[in-house]
Amino acid sequence: MADVTKRLFLRHLRGTPTTWVRHHIAGKVRREGIGQSFWYRPLTAVLSEVPVDDRELPLLFHAHTRDFADVTVQATVTYRVVDPALAATRLDFSIDPAKGVPRARPLDQVATLLAELAQQPALDLLAGLSLAEALTGITPVREAVSTTLQNEPRLTEIGVAVVSARVVAIRPEPELERALQTPTREAVQVESDRATFARRAQAVEQERGIAENELQNKIELARREEQLVSQHGANEHRRAELEAAARLVVAQGEAQRETVGTTAAAERARLVAAAQADKERILAAAEADKERALADARAEGVRAVGLAEAEIEAAKLAAYAAIPADVLRALALKELAGKLPEIGQLTVTPDVVTDLLTRLAPAR
Repeated sequence: MADVTKRLFLRHLRGTPTTWVRHHIAGKVRREGIGQSFWYRPLTAVLSEVPVDDRELPLLFHAHTRDFADVTVQATVTYRVVDPALAATRLDFSIDPAKGVPRARPLDQVATLLAELAQQPALDLLAGLSLAEALTGITPVREAVSTTLQNEPRLTEIGVAVVSARVVAIRPEPELERALQTPTREAVQVESDRATFARRAQAVEQERGIAENELQNKIELARREEQLVSQHGANEHRRAELEAAARLVVAQGEAQRETVGTTAAAERARLVAAAQADKERILAAAEADKERALADARAEGVRAVGLAEAEIEAAKLAAYAAIPADVLRALALKELAGKLPEIGQLTVTPDVVTDLLTRLAPAR
């Protein structure tokens, strides 16, 4: 449908690539064609819009066969307007200039005409066929409908052409359809039963073969079990012989090991005793050397200490020899004072002075 917009007292129409538009003013054609776009005055304009795209028309109608069976025909017709100028003069494709909406439904008229034209050849053809022929005769019905529609002058007069006609299905009433399907269903069921019986017979045969295989397997297992028992007895006898020989070897080895062990123990005891004696001798010698070294070290230390003390005394005496006698007396008094106990009160008598002078006299 064309798009109509309003601008004050004017209108603008914009068409589509699938619509043919004609513009009349005062009975004269001003514009016509596909994809038109123009301004116009709605008070003076007369507009027609014809769709030129392909249209699908589904059809569903009933027909009667020669044996008075009712069937339903489902078909689809594809058509288009090939002469829009002619169609605009034969059908009302006018649109409202102010709003752009169609004023009539011309495509419904075309659809009604196509439905009637398509039904008539199909009804005539099915009336001369039996039900079985009608159900399997879709191709003749389709050809009859297509030929009739393409050669129909009434469609040419209104500028419409049929592109194709297809008959999708021809079906009887549901009860009749089920009745017609019964033989086929029964035949399929018979084939199914035959296949089931064949499968069961094959299964029985396979089970018999399996039972025979199991019996043969049991016989073979019994024979192998007998061989296994015989081999087991031989293996036990051989194992007993090997165990006796092994025990003899073990006894001989243990006797030889005991002999060797006794000799080795005696030798080991002798070696241990000798090693212990050597160890004690070495330890005694080491202890003696240690004591001797310690004694020498102590003597050397004492000697070194004595020499150091003698050197100290000699140095001290040499120092005292160079000091005046008064200084020596003062130092002696100082040393004496350091050795005296704390004195709270001191009473000096002539005896004390005399005794003190007597002690200091040798220091001079």
